[in-house]
Amino acid sequence: MHKKLIALAVASLAAGSAFAQTNVTLYGIADIAYVYGKGNAPRGMDDPSFSGLTSGAFYGSRLGVKGSEALGNGLKAVFTLEYGLDIDVNEGVGTGGLNARQQFVGLSSDKLGTIALGRQYAPAFVATANNDAMEGATFDPQYFLSSEAGNTIVANSAARWDNAVTYTSPNWSGFTGKAIYSFGESSVTKSTSANGKFGLGANYSSGPLNVDLVYQSRQNVVATAIAPTFTVAGTPPNTTITGVPGVPAIYTGKNIDEGYIGASYDFKVVKIMGSYQAKNDKTALDADNQVWSLGAVIPVLSASNVHISYGELDWDQDGTLSALNGNSQAAALGWTTNLSKRTRLYTAYTWTTNDRDSIGAQSEAMPYGVGYPGETNNSVVAGITHVF
Repeated sequence: MHKKLIALAVASLAAGSAFAQTNVTLYGIADIAYVYGKGNAPRGMDDPSFSGLTSGAFYGSRLGVKGSEALGNGLKAVFTLEYGLDIDVNEGVGTGGLNARQQFVGLSSDKLGTIALGRQYAPAFVATANNDAMEGATFDPQYFLSSEAGNTIVANSAARWDNAVTYTSPNWSGFTGKAIYSFGESSVTKSTSANGKFGLGANYSSGPLNVDLVYQSRQNVVATAIAPTFTVAGTPPNTTITGVPGVPAIYTGKNIDEGYIGASYDFKVVKIMGSYQAKNDKTALDADNQVWSLGAVIPVLSASNVHISYGELDWDQDGTLSALNGNSQAAALGWTTNLSKRTRLYTAYTWTTNDRDSIGAQSEAMPYGVGYPGETNNSVVAGITHVF
């Protein structure tokens, strides 16, 4: 027993020595909000509504550990393990399991850049937040219109890719670049490239100006639908469909390509921003669409801002979804107040209207849908964010 205690003490000292050589940081965000949403419904149906709490309305709630170890000659090992939390319900560490946002390890050099392997952000994740008046909040038009269109150019899980290898350049006088390849590792087909993803991003940030360019491609796609479920409006009762009728469960050999350009400029009295993105879907769905947005952030008082955002989703279908050729428009007005460097209060109102041949978009701050094609919906959100 005595020998076991000595061995344990030696092991603990060795572990402590190894830990001291590594710079490790525990970090996270706790974000929760009250949301009320109400929408109009087609004739013969009750108007849908939602009232309740939701986690991660402004920033996704998360818990992470990141660190680095100097290896000499300017080279260091880096890692990040970051997991999403739903703090309004019993889901988080030690309960329903962890939802990985990022988990990767790699090598980094100030002169040569960083190579990393694991689940990582595609270039669009940061780019869309850079040029968004609500910083990628779930109630911002660019966020939820792109999300509900099934695009990967958005600041959510669609732009976090598994099995990914990335290269991120150093900062060259304000310019940085990023390349990513995500191995599909599909068990459905024998093709090693099925469901692979490729992306390129370029950012220029200097003084008040920020510009982002992004290209992302889903290759040799194996898929079933643009969204898990959607509602076909018409003579009641309306029909909720899982998947897309008439589309085979598996189709391969076609790509889905997306492009994005966004920019912002800070005039001090107001920061303006805008973005345009397009998706060219070569699969049987032919879910082509374009999303554009404009926004402004206006400083008021000493630690508060007014946020204004407008966006539109336009469909252009010729294939299986040829009836989906309408559009959805959305606008949001928000207010944020920073109580400290780490704590923020926020509130916002979001309005969305949908053509009859649209997908029926709605703010994703509402966990239970109130959006119908051909109808209008509204939501109000008020919450608090703490960063640590």
